Amino acid sequence: MTGVSYMLPFVVAGGLLIALGFAFASFQFGEKGIFIYEDAYKGTFAANLFWAGKAAFELFIPVLGGYIAYSIAGRPGIAPGMVGALIANQIGAGFLGAILAGFMAGYLVAFLAKTIKLPRELESLKPMIILPLLGTAIVALMMYYVVGKPVGSLMAALTAWLETQQNAKGFAAFLLGGLLGGMMALDMGGPVNKAAYTVSTALIGSNIFFPMAATMAAGMTPPLAIFCATLLFKNRFTVEEREAGKAAGILGLSFITEGAIPFAAKDPLRVIPALVIGSAVTGALSVAFGCGLHAPHGGVFVLFIPNAVDHVLLYAVAILAGTAVSTVCLGLFKKRLTA
Repeated sequence: MTGVSYMLPFVVAGGLLIALGFAFASFQFGEKGIFIYEDAYKGTFAANLFWAGKAAFELFIPVLGGYIAYSIAGRPGIAPGMVGALIANQIGAGFLGAILAGFMAGYLVAFLAKTIKLPRELESLKPMIILPLLGTAIVALMMYYVVGKPVGSLMAALTAWLETQQNAKGFAAFLLGGLLGGMMALDMGGPVNKAAYTVSTALIGSNIFFPMAATMAAGMTPPLAIFCATLLFKNRFTVEEREAGKAAGILGLSFITEGAIPFAAKDPLRVIPALVIGSAVTGALSVAFGCGLHAPHGGVFVLFIPNAVDHVLLYAVAILAGTAVSTVCLGLFKKRLTA
């Protein structure tokens, strides 16, 4: 979770800069603006925005690995984790290799910190020189000689399979979208939610956009459904909850799933299943409609950026459909309040 928290600003900034680059390119160059990454557009304002976003994307994998290690071993783990994650990305192991490198670096440095004993006058050298040096060397060599190739093969197989699903509308793709959608609503900002989001954002770097579309749409659905349910089924909610539902609606539009947490915490056995069902419907429909999202955040506001969303109208339909399903389920599952 620490690694994801530090990674997210890079992902959000990078994704939105890429989307803005496409937006400016579409205004300046028309339909040809979709090729903003080509050398012909190098140096233009739109291209500079695009490549700034790409630079932020290149950083997020090392940051992910570095701060996973930091969460385990403190500051001495940052360099081994970042270097290991960077090597993982260079040899094709991607974000899976980065996660593994972060855990390897963290536990290795924590072990070395307990094992290595130095005289008191040399103790200050340990966190500044010895632990980063040994940790970085060992993790780097492990990535090159032991871990990198198997994880790289796994990542290549996963990417190849997802590429086959990108334009497919079969049952497997439909099921994957529903799974990602349900994960987004299960703990609303917790580890399961973050796992789905992290995988989807990482796949943008491999030009696989449909998981991100399913994930963001499904993450918007729970708070939007809460808002609608507090309006349509007032006798299921207290006055305070109906007021809080308005705020949840705004958060839902902004892709902040956590807006539904207070309602889920108060009545988890009824609220969480209702929200998971609707989010799964949204994710599945998003994939079935062939939607893709080129930016990893932004909520409803991304819909107005040209070329940021593939099949934008159908994408909106998927969000509305899932919201409607969760709203109805909340009305069915929630008990009426006694007078």
